[in-house]
Amino acid sequence: MSELVWGGDELDLGAYMRRIGFEGQARLDGATLRALHRAHVAAFPFENLEILLGRPVRLDVAALQAKMVAVPRGGYCHEQNLLLAAVLERLGFSVTGIGARVRNGSAKPRPVTHFALAVELDGGRWLCDVGFGGEGLLEPLPLADGVRVRQGGWTFGIVREPTGLHVLRSLHPDGWFDLYTFGEEPRFPADCAVMNHYTATHPGSPFVSRAVVQRTEPGVRRSLVGSSFSVARSNGTVERHEVKCQEVAALLEREFGIELTEADAGTLARVYSSGS
Repeated sequence: MSELVWGGDELDLGAYMRRIGFEGQARLDGATLRALHRAHVAAFPFENLEILLGRPVRLDVAALQAKMVAVPRGGYCHEQNLLLAAVLERLGFSVTGIGARVRNGSAKPRPVTHFALAVELDGGRWLCDVGFGGEGLLEPLPLADGVRVRQGGWTFGIVREPTGLHVLRSLHPDGWFDLYTFGEEPRFPADCAVMNHYTATHPGSPFVSRAVVQRTEPGVRRSLVGSSFSVARSNGTVERHEVKCQEVAALLEREFGIELTEADAGTLARVYSSGS
């Protein structure tokens, strides 16, 4: 197989499919795309723990497989969506990278740091994003102005602003909440390397000084930000409590399916106890 843009030729597809629990025949169709997206989100939590553990976040396919497929770990947007891009490319889907500016309800322009995917299929385009974390999509979303889709108890939509930018939104009780904006310029693995460097090292990045671990399931979203753990349900209820440093490793395994080595659990406890 010739070299592919997203490294699909380097992927152990069978190991990935076993990791996400995908069964049956993978076909080049919408049903497979939706099933892969759902299974990936269910299998891999959003997490930035490598940064707190003092290790670089590597984005080559071999590193992604070693970290996320071979062991019970997750990753953040660049890791998650690059791995999915390799899978989709290997299966024959047409995949384009997207660079986005996170809004999270703010109108202040932020740098292009988020990475997602657009997939062309059956004459249409689909936004695929398994790496946005707390308010992320469960399934692909039609990439069309005015679309509105309910997924797992939450409603998502896309609108196109006068500037030509697309806005992914989530419907909150008080109205639409902007998640991120993106344009039509295609992004490539080299762009991810630059975005990832900022995300993993810049003092302005929200991921360099505290743990951010999130998991979205139908009807429930779990989130650990710093020492605050919360469970939000689609009926509007939210439960929160503080997590002590000696409780972190057990909570990660119980609530997020993340299993740390004894050494990594010790390192993370020290990071928490230092207040970082």
